[in-house]
Amino acid sequence: MRGRRLAAVGKGDAGAQLRPTTDRVREALFNTLAGGRFGDPFDGALVLDLFAGTGALGLEALSRGAAESVFVDDGRAAQKLVRANIDALGVADRARLITRDARRLPQAHRPASLVFLDPPYGKDLGAPALDAARSAGWIAPDALVVWEESAPQPAPPGFALLDTRRYGDTHVTLLRAR
Repeated sequence: MRGRRLAAVGKGDAGAQLRPTTDRVREALFNTLAGGRFGDPFDGALVLDLFAGTGALGLEALSRGAAESVFVDDGRAAQKLVRANIDALGVADRARLITRDARRLPQAHRPASLVFLDPPYGKDLGAPALDAARSAGWIAPDALVVWEESAPQPAPPGFALLDTRRYGDTHVTLLRAR
């Protein structure tokens, strides 16, 4: 799906509070994930994209070989963008949108081996969302978790810290489920 443009929030849009991952951060992140240190996290993976925004992370994972992406966002603007991007890329058969708060997930149909967690910065929503995902069966043993925040995040109970990286005002924390 290389080179395809995704629908995004424009200036003055009702959903302008969204903070999509920048192209620079996304490219660096996916180069890190595909670099071999973490095996091939995309091959046949079920991806869980929490606080999905535009869905760019889960969609990029699909383009790199993930079998399915599940997008979670309770914002109407984000839901509209995720749906538009799924349709534009023609991946509706491999994508599902859950229109709920990421801290109140339904039971998983199967656990995800790759989790993207990109909560609004500074609101302490990441750890509760990760806990909810684990409690609802969304996180597979040894799942790789990619957590974007405004500061490095400590590993919550049940997760091992693998790496942290800084890209401008974005800190990416990589975790492994134990």
